[in-house]
Amino acid sequence: MTAPSPLVERRKIGGLTVHAIQAGGQRLDGGAMFGVVPKPLWEKRIPADARNRIQLALRCLLIEHPSGLILIDTGAGNKENEKFKDIYGLENEGADGGTLLEDALREIGVAPADIAIVINTHLHFDHAGGNTRTRPDGSLEISFPNATYIVRRGEYDYAMNSNERTAASYFERNWVPLDQADKIEWVSREKEIVKGVRVIPTPGHTPFHQSVLIESAGERAFYLGDLIPTHAHLPLPWIMGYDVEPLVTLETKRKILKQALDEQWLVIFEHDATVAWGRVEHDGKAYRLAAEST
Repeated sequence: MTAPSPLVERRKIGGLTVHAIQAGGQRLDGGAMFGVVPKPLWEKRIPADARNRIQLALRCLLIEHPSGLILIDTGAGNKENEKFKDIYGLENEGADGGTLLEDALREIGVAPADIAIVINTHLHFDHAGGNTRTRPDGSLEISFPNATYIVRRGEYDYAMNSNERTAASYFERNWVPLDQADKIEWVSREKEIVKGVRVIPTPGHTPFHQSVLIESAGERAFYLGDLIPTHAHLPLPWIMGYDVEPLVTLETKRKILKQALDEQWLVIFEHDATVAWGRVEHDGKAYRLAAEST
């Protein structure tokens, strides 16, 4: 496989090759992205535009695994209208009515039918929107027809019973077709999906959010999902206003970042527009991205 596209960054984790795929970008309100952190602090790290929005990425991860190709999260998909795209600053259009995720996979040399496993960290539209896609005639189809989709049972139930606070992030068209086609493998706790790829509960952003630990030949990498969306969110109290359980997020971050530091994990940021991955350090006051991170 090759990765000629500027949308793709590739590296080894032990014996595994992984591809960080820029599946598009979005712009969300900076205040919402940083919660109680004052703007004079957060805008030093990520500047806002005239509408107070900050630039974010939609970074998926493709793992070349002996058991088959594994895709973690699927971006926003191709189902949203122009008004929706404007509100969320969504830019992910690819060739022929497809998405940038599909374009990047094609350039790597991967067809949608080649994906064996899709892992959803959670079911928000910008993480699971690419689970399904709109055909030219307007009908829905499963984007990765031969894949088993790994979804937490609690997250699915939570998404199916949204409320006024959560409904704007959950769209049933992104996951109900998978259930109807019996394409979902349910998980309820920490579980090794294939050798060296393990889902880890990381609640807070949603009650049933999960992240993914990748281990090979003594090296470890951790795909954070929305637990820590960008490197600017590494300090423990820098928590999104979107998180439904921010104090739970705080304790999850405390646990995960300590382990990441102690064991020198590579951490992978899903929404950071400039930094795909790196290692963390603690300066005595807060966690931050280590200067030598690449």
